[in-house]
Amino acid sequence: MFTLGLDIGSTTSKSVILEDGKKIIAKALRVGGLGTAGPEEVIAEIMKVSGLNESDISCSVVTGYGRNKYEGCNLEVSELTCHALGSQIIFPEVRTVIDIGGQDAKVICLNDSGRMTNFVMNDKCAAGTGRFLDVMANILRADISELEVLASKADSPATISSTCTVFAESEVISQLANGESRENVIAGICNSVASRVSSLARRAGVKEKVCMSGGVAKNGAVRDAMSKALEVQIEYDSLAQYFGAIGAAVYAFRSNKK
Repeated sequence: MFTLGLDIGSTTSKSVILEDGKKIIAKALRVGGLGTAGPEEVIAEIMKVSGLNESDISCSVVTGYGRNKYEGCNLEVSELTCHALGSQIIFPEVRTVIDIGGQDAKVICLNDSGRMTNFVMNDKCAAGTGRFLDVMANILRADISELEVLASKADSPATISSTCTVFAESEVISQLANGESRENVIAGICNSVASRVSSLARRAGVKEKVCMSGGVAKNGAVRDAMSKALEVQIEYDSLAQYFGAIGAAVYAFRSNKK
């Protein structure tokens, strides 16, 4: 049985096809989320990559920031549920999922049976999200993919005290103008994101194993800073950005079986 999961984020669209709810047959990602052609493009891409037709898909589920605006799937499911399910496929013993996306950050707590017991979300402020990193990368004239490498070269990470993106932007510009190195500023920015999200995690309650999902999970500097802030090991897999889509495909499989 083939099932499809579609995760429509604020900046990217991700899709995964599973066989029998476990084996990943294909995955695809397109820049462009809610309000763009991204969702349609990623579906077309994953069908091409998998060699399947839409008639081969037994059930499809859409999740993510833009799920309420998409009508091309059988079901729509909360991203909290899907990130919890997707993370368990990769890390069966995970008990805390830290998801940092383009527009929000979520901490999801799971019990020993894998059921969600609590969550805390920041969806009102860009600080502690991928958007914050995008804004800062633009100021520093760096590609978002370069931040981890540049941060690793810091000898004394700068302190970014502002918790608001607008004020932090001014703070970063001032630090650069005062001669602070780009590497130290970038390390400080990554630490700032980790500090903001780790406070969410402490409110939710952190229980090991802990993993990260979402696009920001790819940034090793943020992961390392989060690990230090929470004093726990942060599990990471290269599929982290697809956890929501994987979970949606798992949900589709279980729903279809019922």
